[in-house]
Order: sequence, then structure tokens, then C-alpha cells
Amino acid sequence: MPVAYRLLQLLLGLFLFGIASALMIRAGIGIAPWDVLSQGISARSGLAFGLVTNLVGVGVLLMWWPLRQKPGVGTVLNVLLIGPSAQLGLALLPAAQGLLWQTGLFALGLVLMAIATGLYIGARFGPGPRDGLMTGLHARTGQAIWKVRTLIEAAALATGWWLGGDVGWGTLAFALLIGPLCGLTLPLFDLRRHSGATPQQP
Repeated sequence: MPVAYRLLQLLLGLFLFGIASALMIRAGIGIAPWDVLSQGISARSGLAFGLVTNLVGVGVLLMWWPLRQKPGVGTVLNVLLIGPSAQLGLALLPAAQGLLWQTGLFALGLVLMAIATGLYIGARFGPGPRDGLMTGLHARTGQAIWKVRTLIEAAALATGWWLGGDVGWGTLAFALLIGPLCGLTLPLFDLRRHSGATPQQP
């Protein structure tokens, strides 16, 4: 698959990921654990949500160093681009009013985030900073992936909630549904799989 095509898919996925975060924030019924953390820091610091998202990404990326993880182009662009796209979405989208509108906006954001995840991971330019932290800790500790991910996201969620981030039933819905939805989108947008190449770790 041409590199330019893969790069376009990567950039589209990262842009849509930020928009998906903005949709769920504007729904006002709970958001993803890492967004809870960014929102809580934003509330306490006065910094824009998008900027905080970038800074959190940089902080997580720095944690790769002792784990001997190697970032890819996609990792760096993940850190740089999701925050601005989320901030753009927040600037354009009004807060939802009424449970029906809130639920619809959240559902749209959830599905869009699964699509975005499939797009940027399927481009095969390297994992996002949070995924790399998870796999790095898994490799270093020998603990199961699901345990490592649960502990990391629980820590991000608890810290963000303590700082004032938005936790609600949407947060629970995200935790239960994002995995199965990504299970559908990841093979759909995996360029190496569709090109007939043998899958391998980027």
C-alpha cells in the first residue's frame, strides 16, 4: 500500500478521534477515562482541553523511555494532532440539551471513535502513546494485557474524576462498548491485511 495513502488514513483517523472526543464531551453524560483526566486537569489549570490532551500525551510518551518502547511516526502525530482536533470540535459543537440529544451525540462520538481507532492503527505507523504504555508495561511486568489496561485506565479515570472531570453512565458505556466496536473496525481498516501482506507488529 502506498505510504501516502497510509499517511492520509492516519491523519484522517487522528482528526476524527479528536472530533469523537468533542462529541462525547458535549453530550455531557460521561466520557472516556483519558478524556476525564484531561478534562479534570483543564478544569483545575484553566488550560484548554486540547492543549492538556497534548501535554498528557507527551507525559505518557516520556513514560516509554524506561520501558524501552520505540515510538513511530503515528505515535508522534497522535500526541500532536488529537488535541487540536478535539479543541476544534469543542469550538464548533454546542452542548447537548435533553437526554435524547445527549444520548445520540454520545453514541455518534463512540462509534466515530471506534472508526477513528481502526483508521489510525490500521495505517501501521506505530501505536498511540497510551497503547504503547500498555504494551510496554505488559512486556516488562508479564501481567496480562487486560489487567495492565484496566489499571492504567482506572488510574487515569480516578485522577481525572478527583480533579473534576466528567464521569457518568456514558463512561461506563464507553468502557463496555469501545472494545467490541474496535474489534469490528480494526480489521476493516487494516491496510496490511487488505494488501495481502503478512501481518506483523509495526
